[in-house]
Amino acid sequence: MGAPGRETPALLDEAGRLRDLSGVIGDLDAAFLAAGGPARLAAIGVDELPLLDAAEVRVGPPLRPGKIVCIGLNYRDHAAETSAPLPTEPVVFLKAPDTVVGPDDPVLVPRGSTKTDWEVELAVVIGRRARYLDSAEEAMGCVAGYAISNDVSEREFQLERGGQWDKGKSCETFNPFGPWLVTADEIPDPQDLGLRLWVNGVPRQDGTTKNMLFPVAEIVRYLSRFMVLHPGDVINTGTPAGVALGAPDPKPYLAAGDVVELEIDGLGRQRQVVAAA
Repeated sequence: MGAPGRETPALLDEAGRLRDLSGVIGDLDAAFLAAGGPARLAAIGVDELPLLDAAEVRVGPPLRPGKIVCIGLNYRDHAAETSAPLPTEPVVFLKAPDTVVGPDDPVLVPRGSTKTDWEVELAVVIGRRARYLDSAEEAMGCVAGYAISNDVSEREFQLERGGQWDKGKSCETFNPFGPWLVTADEIPDPQDLGLRLWVNGVPRQDGTTKNMLFPVAEIVRYLSRFMVLHPGDVINTGTPAGVALGAPDPKPYLAAGDVVELEIDGLGRQRQVVAAA
């Protein structure tokens, strides 16, 4: 909670009230996760923590990722709407960590852009070093928790300007993240979550993580064969159908003044007002 770069770590109690964690931890960051921070917080007397007034403070991202690894075309319906063949292995690309903003911060349409798009995604937060994992059980043991990502994308930059997808994925503000980091024990089955997104109140995406081609456990295991995942790294696991790219012409890409709202079961809700860069 608080101004960008000066956020106060906070906890949401069972009554839905925000509690100030600044007297207990320095920050919700990679070091906190690596030291088993979520388990230590479970032993704290929550009722003794000071209350925060959510109406008076900005909600920032729940942590600043070390790296953001993204999985493309991971929902059958999204691959179909974009006329892409189903991948036989996860499609992997990286997104710049400084794209991360708070869940309700503005999204900026890049200068010269006419094809800025939305993507509601389940974000996996890594809590333990993952290297050459052999099983789904090992992979899930490396998951600290889950959050919402809006994997904002500029489709011309991504698909029509040569090179790799990163060009259309790493513009400033292109990864609203949060509002919460929900620990893995609170989400018994990450493959049974509904994802929804609206633009200006119009429903655009309504999917379920049941339809992932590659589930969370396989994504973490697979990635660990190609790179080391560290505490604080984030994986954006793909988006269901309903993006602007897959809509009939004229495609309803984002413009300044649009309002994007998105949610995932158990993980909260985001709201962004779109502005010009």
